Order: sequence, then C-alpha cells, then structure tokens
Amino acid sequence: MAHTSQSLRRGAALLASTVAALGLLTACGNGGQGKSPESVSGTAAPATGNASGTDSSGTSPVPSGSGSSSASQGGGSSTGGGSTGGSSTGGTTTSSAAATRCHTSELSASVGGNNPGAGQENFPVVLTNKSGRTCTVRGYPGAAFVNSSGTQLGPDPQRASGTTATTVTLKPGQSAWAGLTFSNPEISGAKTATPAALLVTPPDEKDSLKVTWKNGAVPVSGNASSVRLGVFSAGTGA
Repeated sequence: MAHTSQSLRRGAALLASTVAALGLLTACGNGGQGKSPESVSGTAAPATGNASGTDSSGTSPVPSGSGSSSASQGGGSSTGGGSTGGSSTGGTTTSSAAATRCHTSELSASVGGNNPGAGQENFPVVLTNKSGRTCTVRGYPGAAFVNSSGTQLGPDPQRASGTTATTVTLKPGQSAWAGLTFSNPEISGAKTATPAALLVTPPDEKDSLKVTWKNGAVPVSGNASSVRLGVFSAGTGA
C-alpha cells in the first residue's frame, strides 16, 4: 500500500509539470502580450460573414455616410407643370403678330376717282389687304396701262420725286394708296390711247393685279406724256 501511494504522488507531480510547461509555451506564442485584438472604427461596411445580413440588434448594417436621397427614391420626378407653362400653342410665338410684307395674292387693287388740279389728273391706286393676317407695304408700286390684248400702252410710269417711303401696316381689310398722276392730254398735246386696264404690282412683288380702267384716254407719247407714281400712304386717298 505504501508503494502504491508513492507511485500516485509521483504521477500527479509529473502531470502538474507537464501542464505548467504547456502554459509557458502558450504565453510565448502570444508574443508575451496576452491582449485581445483592437476594434478600429471606420466607414467600411461590416463584413458579410453574417448570413442574415443583420447585426446583434436585428437591423441591417448600413455603411457610414451612405444616406439616401429623394432623387434615388424617385422623389426627384417632375410633375410637368413647368414644361406646360413654357409650351407654345399651335406653333405660334409672341413674335407671330409682327407684320411682314404683303404678297400679291393677299391684296386686291382698285383705282379711286380723279382729283384734278392745275392741269394734272390725279388718281389714287389703292391696295387692300384681303388676307386674314396683318402685312405691310412700303415704297412705290409698279404700274402699266394695257389694251384689251394685254399690250402695254406708253412707257413705264416714272417715280415721283420729293416723296419719302414709309412702311404702311395693313390689318385685314385696311388699305394703302399711291398717287398716279399725268398731265391733261388736252392741255399738254400728248398723244393718247384708251387703256382697257391698269396693271398694278405691289412693292417687291413680281405678280400684278389687273384693274379695269374707266377713266378715259391717257398720254402715251409726245410732250408731257409722262405718268408718275408716288409712294404708298395709309388709307384710300379719297
């Protein structure tokens, strides 16, 4: 029995020595520090090792500084009210009311009554805006007396001197007139012819308007046979 007790004491001592040696080796493997790893704060998202994607509080981990915006959530969409206010109607703009030149097709022509004076015959050549828009005339018309076959009678009328061109704005239905004058053939002794019509060409246009002439003979050659035209003014010249 004494021998057995001594053997047990020796085994316990050997086991204690072995445990002590193992503890010493573990301390050497930690570099002798024995500290836990530090936790460093930062802006990186947490590691994705957690399969549930949640932390211990049960909320989803969100990286620092990753706040959402209304645009990313669709809050930046427009209601369209601004674009409606800036749209045009029917392709028109505020400048659409600005007057432009009257074209021949938008006008009608007539010749007013004679207003003779000082041996002169004076007729207003009238252009009237028959279109649905506002347009303008400026300067001298073109004109020519013609017979029934369309042949011109006499030379081209001359432009009257001492007149200044102005722009005349014609709303629908409004008129402008230019004076057509010539010396009375009975006084001047000029040769005459009786036209069938007067062709009137609006300023800056190529096409003419035909007006029946009802005012008798006109000078076509010889002394003082010139026919003159003035610039357009507002109204009918009556």
